[in-house]
Amino acid sequence: MKLMVMGVLLVALALSAILDVSIPESRAAPPIASLCEGYAGLPAEAAGLMEHGMAWLAGGAFRFGSNQGYPEEAPAHIARVDAFRIDRHPVTNAQFSAFVEATGYRTQAERGLTKDQLGSFPLALVNPGSLVFSQSVSDPGWRFVEGASWRMPEGPGSDIQSRMHHPVVHVALVDAQAYADWAGRQLPSESEWEYAARGGRMDAPFAWGDLNDGAPKDMANVWQGRFPVMNLALDGYHGTSPVGCFPANAFGLFDMGGNVWELTASPYSPGHDKGVVESSKEWVQGYDPRDPGVPVNVIKGGSHLCSEEHCFRYRPAARQPQPVYLSTSHVGFRTVSQNEP
Repeated sequence: MKLMVMGVLLVALALSAILDVSIPESRAAPPIASLCEGYAGLPAEAAGLMEHGMAWLAGGAFRFGSNQGYPEEAPAHIARVDAFRIDRHPVTNAQFSAFVEATGYRTQAERGLTKDQLGSFPLALVNPGSLVFSQSVSDPGWRFVEGASWRMPEGPGSDIQSRMHHPVVHVALVDAQAYADWAGRQLPSESEWEYAARGGRMDAPFAWGDLNDGAPKDMANVWQGRFPVMNLALDGYHGTSPVGCFPANAFGLFDMGGNVWELTASPYSPGHDKGVVESSKEWVQGYDPRDPGVPVNVIKGGSHLCSEEHCFRYRPAARQPQPVYLSTSHVGFRTVSQNEP
């Protein structure tokens, strides 16, 4: 069955003083040269899995949201975050495999939805499976594929043996939270994620800066061509890519735009009003007016399915609702910690 689911720093020192805004330097590690195709998917010190592979960000004030993007990104306002550590790249299949091997965990997709979780979704979703985007020329789009999971991203017969260094996908909110709990971490709030993605460049449109710093096809795994019928893959990838194949931002973080959407701990609301998206990490049900009965959280960063014409959301300010019980082939996550290095 088929389911259609779906510029420069403007605050100068003088203005910063007026707004009491400061942008402390964050102690990001130097770029990791071994990512992308040569990366095994685990931080270099496997024994230090719980802490290695993260960057320490000093926190501070930043401009949260945008008044130039989609309506749900507005209004932009000054927000503050405390210091935190964040994964330098999305959690990989290799990292998630280590979690599953240690705990025996089964994901939401591997279990299927309960009747209570089903809500307005089709009855078929009680069966184990997940949403997969097909790039078929004749019939592109989203489908619920029985048996699809993080282990079998396209469904039965597919595997991740050659993709251990790719972001894990087909994970729902509960799965990402379970991994984070095991690792002694948390999911980032929306404000933490956006602060990290901006890399200290308060009003730059992209994680890497602006178009003078690089074209999207050279800086992120995003869709090139007419969506959904033609993916020219000028960046070299038709689907997900190994983590760290594109330049890191100024904080040393990879894939903060494109590749996969990333789950956050923040419930979604249709506006970006101050105080709503910066609530505590204790989960409350988000709200999407298009389907008010479905609990939703914020996802950030866009994915390999985003293009300038279709989904111009591979930008730090961009945000989108994600049903908390659903998993898809283009949503992953990364974790944060408040532990100092």
